[in-house]
Amino acid sequence: MSGKNLTQTSLSRRQLLKGMAAVGVAAVAANALAACAPAGAPAGGGAPGPAGTSPLAGTVGDEMRGKTIELSLAVIAGWPPSQLPVEMFPKFAEMAKEKYGYTVTVRKTEAPFAALFQKVAPTLASRSQEFNLIVSDSQWLGALAEPGWIVRADDVYALNPELDIEPFSSLVVETYQVYPDGSGQRWGFPQMPDTQGIFVRKDLLEDPAEQAAFEARYGRKLPTTYEELEPLTVQEWEPIFEFFTRPEKDFYGTAAQYSKEYDFFSCAYHPYVYATGGDIWDKTTGNVVGVLNTDANAAQLEYFRSLQKYQPPGSPDFGIGEMIDLFTQGKVFSAFNWLAVGLFMIPPELEGKVLALPHPKFIFPDGERKVIGAMGGQPWVINAFNDDDHMRVCIDFLKWWYQDDTQAEFVQKGGLPWSKKGVNAPGFEELKPYTRAFKYMLEEGRSRDFWHLPEYAELLAIQQEAYSAYASGQVNDPKRVLDYIAGRQQALLFEKGRTQTPPPDELRNLTLM
Repeated sequence: MSGKNLTQTSLSRRQLLKGMAAVGVAAVAANALAACAPAGAPAGGGAPGPAGTSPLAGTVGDEMRGKTIELSLAVIAGWPPSQLPVEMFPKFAEMAKEKYGYTVTVRKTEAPFAALFQKVAPTLASRSQEFNLIVSDSQWLGALAEPGWIVRADDVYALNPELDIEPFSSLVVETYQVYPDGSGQRWGFPQMPDTQGIFVRKDLLEDPAEQAAFEARYGRKLPTTYEELEPLTVQEWEPIFEFFTRPEKDFYGTAAQYSKEYDFFSCAYHPYVYATGGDIWDKTTGNVVGVLNTDANAAQLEYFRSLQKYQPPGSPDFGIGEMIDLFTQGKVFSAFNWLAVGLFMIPPELEGKVLALPHPKFIFPDGERKVIGAMGGQPWVINAFNDDDHMRVCIDFLKWWYQDDTQAEFVQKGGLPWSKKGVNAPGFEELKPYTRAFKYMLEEGRSRDFWHLPEYAELLAIQQEAYSAYASGQVNDPKRVLDYIAGRQQALLFEKGRTQTPPPDELRNLTLM
């Protein structure tokens, strides 16, 4: 995060975290608390209701009639799609009163993600229902599920098949629902999906003077349309970045995220790893060594940093806030960003002047021109320690939340859909300047999430530290950077029993410098 007022920039998804120190504290706290937590909290919160049904079925009769209840939601500070359920809550309350006969109010707790996790984890470890329904980072699923703190979504779906909505692609299930990876066990309920793209100044592309100057310099036409730009690889974008890089005018060709904060650098770099046919770890064996620290990944790390030559000074500190500011203030021709922040990348004064495109492509080892971007977004999770009444209201709320008209209002107000029906709805691709690119990146195989392990924050802190040193030029050997990360992450995963392979001696004590 840029450190700016969130009411001005309203940043998206996990990037709202304040910094690596806070993340590290959250990880340590989570691991310590998990040791004290029950090995499997009861999913349901108590005994069956008056109608003989589980509270996970929601309200099925008159068991809630005449009651007054407060539902506590934990949401992300400053990110409107996470706030919208609270804004829209009065309509749910109206429905609950009319259909079920109970009065419900909402209490909102909000914080940036690291602070939110620190608020939520201790209460769950103590079996408290202080927070009934939580907007969670997808990466928290392991930390929340393993100690039994949250309800299995599959248990809810078994009783409420109408909630088991067909997703647009398997990316939704793999990112927001399943833990452990590949197990098919679902814990999360999709709340807000997100994918990566690039925002460019359409008005500059269409300027006759710019077109003539580009053709004179490069001997070819300057692409101007979505159809012309969407197939381009990063390397094919480079002449365009170069052309619009004009330091004497304080204007640059592009901007990307190299910041140490939370997962900024990692998410920006991962598409370059995937472009080699590579990965950051082997989820089957738990190994990092030999997977992340390859020569191919090192070459891509070097290439990713080389794009700084087309960017304004200060790029090692760039995050989501800087992307928004640089682009909207006319400092850059293009900016790599999450497509869900399109509302802020395209303010009223830039309407009609911006194209939002999928993340640029790469030529993969098989010769195919394609892209695999990083996934963003969040799921809902349900507190496993809710009492019967709060559990029923949580389920009632989700039933209302996933109704077609509720989801349509959510999307109109700035949210993004995840269901097959929602993403394929007529007119969705034209709804916002960024929805077409969002849909493209949500297609099968075009994006990928990373670890869902409870050790997520510790793994992330290791690599963000090293990537930051490389981004700023403190370290200039990309292979050493990856060796350093791989050795320490392998040691952590070995210590936690996630892999049976210890790190090799030559990497165990390797230093960055």
